[in-house]
Amino acid sequence: MPQTDTAQPITTTIVESTATRVYPNGNPDLPYNHAAVRNTDSAVPRPPRAPVMHDYDCEGPAPGRIAFRWIHGSNIAAKNQDPRVHVLQYNEDSFILRQNVCVHWEAPFTYLLFGNAGALLIDTGATANAAHYPLRKTVDAVIERWAQARGRRRVPLTIALTSGEDVAQNQGLKQFAGRADTTVVPPPFAAMKGHYGLVESWPGGSAGIDLGDRVITVLPTPGAHRDGVSFYDPYCDFLFTGDLLYPGKINIGNDHDFVTSLERLSAFAGIHPVKWVMGGHVEMMFVPGRYYPRFATFKPYERVLQMEPDLIDEALTYARAVQGRDTMLIRPDFVLMNGVSPDQRTSDWPEGVPKINPPHPF
Repeated sequence: MPQTDTAQPITTTIVESTATRVYPNGNPDLPYNHAAVRNTDSAVPRPPRAPVMHDYDCEGPAPGRIAFRWIHGSNIAAKNQDPRVHVLQYNEDSFILRQNVCVHWEAPFTYLLFGNAGALLIDTGATANAAHYPLRKTVDAVIERWAQARGRRRVPLTIALTSGEDVAQNQGLKQFAGRADTTVVPPPFAAMKGHYGLVESWPGGSAGIDLGDRVITVLPTPGAHRDGVSFYDPYCDFLFTGDLLYPGKINIGNDHDFVTSLERLSAFAGIHPVKWVMGGHVEMMFVPGRYYPRFATFKPYERVLQMEPDLIDEALTYARAVQGRDTMLIRPDFVLMNGVSPDQRTSDWPEGVPKINPPHPF
């Protein structure tokens, strides 16, 4: 009996010529590339034969993930063995760093962003002693690894603060004294305004920090601090707000400026895409309206760092409500403290917010 040929015919797929399509960051259609390759350089051979020039012009926010729990301290700070600096690579050009809560109870966040011409470090944490808080060593290591992956011999660094008056965000600056290839936006109020070219327009106007095809917008936003500024990254669509708006107890320094700055951020977010508002700290718990007291070094039930952009308008609504009053007002994702002690307490619970007792941390 003759055998039957069961082999399937060979099919050929016509692939568009690479001469007609340009993939500056690698072909996103190749099966071994994850979704984020559309905006990163994951498909670039390692090590690159020439410096990699990244295309930061993309539709929508660049992909990235915050998909784990931040280190959250210990009951006995002296026995804590977690890293002194917790580093998250959000995507290939954006890093989030957090100071260990057992080194400083505020556990501030700093942000390291890269462009084709350099890097930007936003804020520097609460501790100057590099032995306790090795921020510079950590930043230098991240920059070195990034430079090797991108075929760069040098990566100029700019350091800018959301507030030069905020002790929890400016102390680590001392570690970068004398660092080569580094530009520091001067912390003194007058010098900072001069550096950004905002002497005449403050608190209006805006400035830019060009990292090389990734321009970070600088927005004056006083209110929590007299010299407060916020930063907007059009690549990740992040709005970095420092102490002005974050999931915690927001101490209002000047309620008129605070309202005006939130109005400005609301208008800005109305015409610029904002994925998340990224503050300088986390003090709220995961249950609505609950927060950790000052000086706590064990925070196992924290709220997430990132805030939805509609919280700008919520903060604005309640900032107007407390303006001119010495009061504390609790909301699910933040607490406004206007003209009162940072240790102020209130028995007034916000209407419509579930009153849930969080689990005991011990």
